Amino acid sequence: MIVVVTAGGPVKELPDFSSWPSAIYIGVDAGTIVLLERGIQPAAAVGDFDSVSAAEMARIEMLFPELNRAAAEKDETDTELALEKAMDFAPETVIVTGVTGGRLDHYMSALQAIYKYQEKFPDTGFVLVNRQNRIRFLAPGVHRISPDPTYRYISFYSFAQEVQGFNLKNFKYEVDDEAIPFGSTRFISNELETEGVVSFASGSCIVIESSDQ
Repeated sequence: MIVVVTAGGPVKELPDFSSWPSAIYIGVDAGTIVLLERGIQPAAAVGDFDSVSAAEMARIEMLFPELNRAAAEKDETDTELALEKAMDFAPETVIVTGVTGGRLDHYMSALQAIYKYQEKFPDTGFVLVNRQNRIRFLAPGVHRISPDPTYRYISFYSFAQEVQGFNLKNFKYEVDDEAIPFGSTRFISNELETEGVVSFASGSCIVIESSDQ
């Protein structure tokens, strides 16, 4: 099962929702209205809803009469609350959208929240997606990546911990037993023509798959 968490970031940054026709959708604050305007009925709405108008809030409350509106001042972000709600559906994959292209603090907090949930729920795949990027985290071990024409370029960075024993096989630029220190930009813009194999011994690796506009 796929759960798509949609926040209220700039519409121009949103991916094509038709890629996930059978997914369950969760609206985050103004992201609830974004979904409704695309003819998508969210299974849940989460947040403090400080980014919606009174008319939009009334529309949301009609759909969710028992809506538990979060306090504006709270320890968790709206995205974190939505990720927690997503886990109620026991998903195989959680896709987070609508968190890029606007405020950078919102983007960074979403990225940190996704990392935290990926660590907490290792059997679930958490992916941040916008119209030209896909971002996810890898744990130590062996991972296979299939080429996707939607995302030509593949970049690897360390996140939270330095990556040790890093290997890339079947990529345009192969790597053998390297380290990715924090702050390194050495392993960006790689490419795949066939299935690639990524492996590393320790650390936390963030993968960014991108396309040109």
